[in-house]
Amino acid sequence: MSTSYHDTAAAILPLVGGPANVTSVAHCMTRLRLGLADRSLVDEEALRAVPGVLGVVDDDTYQIVLGPGVVGRVTPEFEALLTSAGQLALKGAELKEARSARNATPGKLLLRRIANIFVPLIPALIGCGILAGINGLLINLGRLTGVTPALTVLAAAFMSLIAVFVGHNTAKEFGGTPVLGGAVAAVVVYPGVAKVTAFGVTLAPGQGGVLGALAAALLGTYVEKWCRRRVPGTLDVLLTPTVTVLVAGLATLYGLMYAAGEISTAIGTAANWLLSTTGAFAGLILGGLFLPLVMLGLHQALIPIHTTLIEQQGHTVLLPILAMAGAGQVGAALAVYVRLRHDTSIRTTIKSALPAGLLGVGEPLIYGVSLPLGRPFLTACVGGAAGGAFVGFFAMLGAQVGSTAIGPSGWALFPLLAGSAGLWSTAGIYAGGLLTGYGVGFVTTYAFGLRTSSA
Repeated sequence: MSTSYHDTAAAILPLVGGPANVTSVAHCMTRLRLGLADRSLVDEEALRAVPGVLGVVDDDTYQIVLGPGVVGRVTPEFEALLTSAGQLALKGAELKEARSARNATPGKLLLRRIANIFVPLIPALIGCGILAGINGLLINLGRLTGVTPALTVLAAAFMSLIAVFVGHNTAKEFGGTPVLGGAVAAVVVYPGVAKVTAFGVTLAPGQGGVLGALAAALLGTYVEKWCRRRVPGTLDVLLTPTVTVLVAGLATLYGLMYAAGEISTAIGTAANWLLSTTGAFAGLILGGLFLPLVMLGLHQALIPIHTTLIEQQGHTVLLPILAMAGAGQVGAALAVYVRLRHDTSIRTTIKSALPAGLLGVGEPLIYGVSLPLGRPFLTACVGGAAGGAFVGFFAMLGAQVGSTAIGPSGWALFPLLAGSAGLWSTAGIYAGGLLTGYGVGFVTTYAFGLRTSSA
């Protein structure tokens, strides 16, 4: 980008109503997420024109799409501007109430909370996933044999303790003490659980995975809040943590781990069965519906499923199929670019958003191109369905394509690919799916996605 991260933050701040209008700041992989006191103060047209801004999404928070890498650098600059102005007024529980006050439906609140638990873990998942891929390649090639054991440790250490991080974030999100949530969730991965028997079955370290950790931390938070309401202040510092760990820990050992383990196993079995028996059809549906899920923010509900599959099988077989939705979107945008030769504005938007689209950041193309035009959004879904069916078809043949981490998509997913057919075959199938999505998205949009009078 031609301007500095500080300049981008400084340009955004007055266009969202100034420091006094900002009640919260957060970011995910691609978006700066702002809580705003009065959204009528936003100058959205000028905001979209800021260099580096790829699009905006008006949801439970006001979201400014900046793209991967960029958002992580702009956010601290934005926060620094607010701090210097002394206007970041809401903290803790008050901040959560302000963010959920608008459009605070139970479904949206649940999805937001799921995202708040898992999205902060994505950078570590990506880094460890890429290391796992590099390590696997070196092992297959028989290279650097003295280094691969160390890479194995670096790639696997985070995943072996991911339950602790999930527990920490869960307690933080639901108003408990984060370290107590982590302590209770640590029970799930502690090797000593192998000496415990529940329901006639000896437990295994990691049984229940992130779902067990999530449930354990939720229970721990409930127990902690119950204790704090009833325990005298003089004894609170001693009794509340003890009772929280004891009650939630025992419930985790003698119930939650077993139940969550059964659910996790069912998720893995269902995903594998779905692709091995109905792969092409499943890919068609998943690839075709993912863009609407992203548009509505419902894709956040899939994060625990992806994480469970990665923890259980080493990769998620769903993400490469869902990534085909972005390919359909790219193909549709290219068709619009070709057809609307005289529309300088839309062609400029496509040129600026297309690189992000190729790397799997679809929001700029969704909100800047296909959704405003209407039909191209539907034909982009058709392209995604075709790409998903392509990848799903090979899964039916026993060549599943998976991703060792979540977050990246498009061409950025190649370093994270893993599968049952070997690295090169897996990469070839995924590339074939992308090309299918591009092609079908382009052809259907060119033929049916635009009114004849618009060309």
